[in-house]
Amino acid sequence: MLWYVLKVQTNRERTIREALLKKIKLEGLEEFFGDIVIPSEKVVDTRGGSPKEQDRKLFPGYIMIQMILNDDTWYLVRDTGGVGDFAGAAGKPLPMEQHEVDRMLGRAEQQVGAAPKVKIQFSVGDVVKIREGTFENFEGAVEGIDEHNGKVSVLIEIFGRSTPVELDHWQIESV
Repeated sequence: MLWYVLKVQTNRERTIREALLKKIKLEGLEEFFGDIVIPSEKVVDTRGGSPKEQDRKLFPGYIMIQMILNDDTWYLVRDTGGVGDFAGAAGKPLPMEQHEVDRMLGRAEQQVGAAPKVKIQFSVGDVVKIREGTFENFEGAVEGIDEHNGKVSVLIEIFGRSTPVELDHWQIESV
C-alpha cells in the first residue's frame, strides 16, 4: 500500500477522516485501505489563564491516506464530501516517497512522546507589558520566543540601556 496526500476542506479534517472510514466500511473495501492520518502535534495553550493541551495540525487542509489505488478506491475517496483532490499531478494521484512519509509521520509521532509545546500568542517585535515579576509594569519588545520551554525574551530599557530579560510566556501581556 502506498501513501497519498488528500487536499480537504480546512478545519474539517477530522469529520472527513471519519466519513472516509465509514464509507470504506460500508463499501467493504477495508483490504484496500490502511491508515488515514491527520499529522498533528500537541501544544499547550494558556489563553484565559489556565493551560489546556490541544492538538495543532501540522498541515491544515491535508490528510494522509494509505491505500491501494484503483478505480473503486479512487472514486470512493473523491466522492466523499469535503475532499478536494489528491495532491500531485493533475488527473493522476502521485504516491508519496517513503522518506517523505517517514519524515511526516515521524515528526508527528515524535511530538507524541515529547512534552507538548507551549502556544505563545506573541511574535518577535510585538510590544508587551510585563505583568508579574521583578520588572512588573515595564514595557518592551519581544526579541525571541522559545516554544519548547514556554519562555519569551523581551528587550526592556533600564537606565537608558536596552536589556534582554527572559520571562515565562504568562508573565507578559499585549499592550
